[in-house]
Amino acid sequence: MADDLIFYTNPMSRGQIVRWMLEEVGAPYQTQILGYDDSMKGADYLAINPMGKVPAIVHRGKVVTECAAICAYLADAFPDAGLAPPLEARADYYRWLFFAAGPLETAVTNTHAGWVPSAEQQRMVGYGSFEKALDALETAVADKAFVAEGRFSAADVYVGSQLDWGLQFGTIPTRPAFEAYVAPLRERSGYRRAKEIDNGLIAEMQAASPAWRHPAPGFWS
Repeated sequence: MADDLIFYTNPMSRGQIVRWMLEEVGAPYQTQILGYDDSMKGADYLAINPMGKVPAIVHRGKVVTECAAICAYLADAFPDAGLAPPLEARADYYRWLFFAAGPLETAVTNTHAGWVPSAEQQRMVGYGSFEKALDALETAVADKAFVAEGRFSAADVYVGSQLDWGLQFGTIPTRPAFEAYVAPLRERSGYRRAKEIDNGLIAEMQAASPAWRHPAPGFWS
């Protein structure tokens, strides 16, 4: 039942990652769209996520937040979708899923915001430097269709989303390995369904408020 799985999102947010994951899972779900300036900060939603951020899911009464955690949770909660490798084969799956959620996203965000760590600061930050993070990412995707065990998984949803968005908006510079990895992911039916849904919601927002625009490129909230 759709009521068993509720998805809280805004179409111009990191919720796009989870939307793609949900479409790959194929289970029925209910969507709750939240506004940045109102419902996302309201008491009802803060009771679900005190951060006042999206996305979040509630599955059978249990709350999960943070995109990588949601993707990993959904892969395990719906094993028939085949979106997680067997437990004994999850080394690369966990490695690159959480690399993309941690060092990579932090490196991209800081660089886009104009903060570049000094040589001394690079010893303190988890990603070292932007270039080092990109080089590590390239080792994950170079000459590979998928990042773990030669099969599509939740890790590809997350890594692929970071690259898809970063290449589209220029927050990640293009490299042949990045383009080659992302191109077939964009052809997946789950990806296409998710984009159609979120792009439709964005169009509705723009039609309702012609002055509306998202404040800057990149995943928000």
